[in-house]
Amino acid sequence: MVETRSTKEKKPEQADVKKETEAPKDVEMELDDADKEAKKQAEEKALFLADIKQNVLLLERAVSALETRFNTRVLRMTASIRRRFTNSLLSDAICAHFPKESAVKTSLLGYLGKSDSQAMNVDQVEKETLPEVEVYFGLVVLLFLHDSKAYEKGVTLATELVNKVQSLNRRTLDQLAARVYFYCARFYELLNRAPETRPLLLAAHRTAALRHDDETQATVLNLLLRNYLQYNLFDQADKLVSKTTFPEAAPNNQVARHFYYLGRIKATQLEYTEAHMCLLQAQRKTPQTNATAGFQQAVNKLAIIVQLLMGEIPERSIFRERMLRLALVPYLHLTQAVRVGDLAKFQETLASYESTFKADKTYTLILRLRHNVIRTGLRMISLSYTRISLRDICLKLLLDSEEDAEYIVSKAIRDGVIDAVIDHEKGFMKSKEIADVYSTTEPQNAFHRRIDTCLKLHNESVKALRFPNGKGGGIEEGLKEIIEEERKLAKEIVEGELDDEDDMEF
Repeated sequence: MVETRSTKEKKPEQADVKKETEAPKDVEMELDDADKEAKKQAEEKALFLADIKQNVLLLERAVSALETRFNTRVLRMTASIRRRFTNSLLSDAICAHFPKESAVKTSLLGYLGKSDSQAMNVDQVEKETLPEVEVYFGLVVLLFLHDSKAYEKGVTLATELVNKVQSLNRRTLDQLAARVYFYCARFYELLNRAPETRPLLLAAHRTAALRHDDETQATVLNLLLRNYLQYNLFDQADKLVSKTTFPEAAPNNQVARHFYYLGRIKATQLEYTEAHMCLLQAQRKTPQTNATAGFQQAVNKLAIIVQLLMGEIPERSIFRERMLRLALVPYLHLTQAVRVGDLAKFQETLASYESTFKADKTYTLILRLRHNVIRTGLRMISLSYTRISLRDICLKLLLDSEEDAEYIVSKAIRDGVIDAVIDHEKGFMKSKEIADVYSTTEPQNAFHRRIDTCLKLHNESVKALRFPNGKGGGIEEGLKEIIEEERKLAKEIVEGELDDEDDMEF
């Protein structure tokens, strides 16, 4: 087709018309995206405010019915919505649940960097706010400050909440008070000011014991033990444990932490059997979820070292678990060296992962394993040879002299590690015949330990049962209500995080 002058003049005009038609479309698309984004934000805000309102209603229901299970649901739901906390959403929620002239509202908005005039215009309540609701919103702001790493503000707000909680003696505040103390100690720890909290925590523990506040008592006791162990004050921690009683009705996560701290104390004091039992209880009490991965790793690392110090070898399945596999690699190499009694491999592993062991605070315990490696090697030699010279033992175990070998063999015979005799004149060790373990009381003792564990688990399960109140037809209604509450609680546990394990580093 041949282009003429008229067709050439028409082309720019057509291009201009096309641009003019495309421009409004682009503007319309941008407006649609902006509308969608604004609609999405409005929906998120409405959903967040509805969740907060539900929590406030549950707190009011807990106060009227004197039921702590509603407080448990509130804390679970708070953990699930925590990742949605923003400055503007929290300020809107606070304004919606406090009277206009509330001093608590003004204080909380100040920590969020807002004022009453800056907050959005939302419907405000006219009635007086319950202390539980005030402490709950203070706890929510504490969580936001923790996630925002505003630790100085967090310390100030936590101190105010602690003073408020101490002035009130309400059983419906127990669970919230425990969380307040937890984050108060956590903020001080993050600012490297943990020793400053000891007088506060000791006074709080005394008050909680007098008020029979089991949740706060267990939480504060664990915080004190953590504080002492962080600065290697094992004697003070042991004295605290000996002069206090851990409440039986404490929540499961606090029981697990308490057993872990007891295990660390006992292991340091060479009481390996008791330490192993405590760590075993901590492993059983710990929920197997991603939220507790750090705590599980810390417990299993210490448990492996304690088992090696006891002369036992941990099961290989522990090192294959998904959440523990990478974290336990240094301890797998250590276990392999101890199992075969290879002193050279033990020294090599210790040198390679020295920084890891020091970070895990197990280095001093691992240094004690050198003697266990030698004893294991000596046991392997005793099983392999009926008669071997002390000189050969010295070479196999990389000892300095035959006198050292003779001393180690004598101690192993006295401790019952090996069954042998030493011929001092000819300089050799002669092993005796291996006794049948089933002719001893060891199988009976193993069955006794298993039965004892099952009976304890049964007794704890019976204590944890809850029964509906009322008589006659009310029992069925109460049972249905409890089943429904348990179903909701289970759903919230799956959706949300578990307690504060992600905030506590191990």
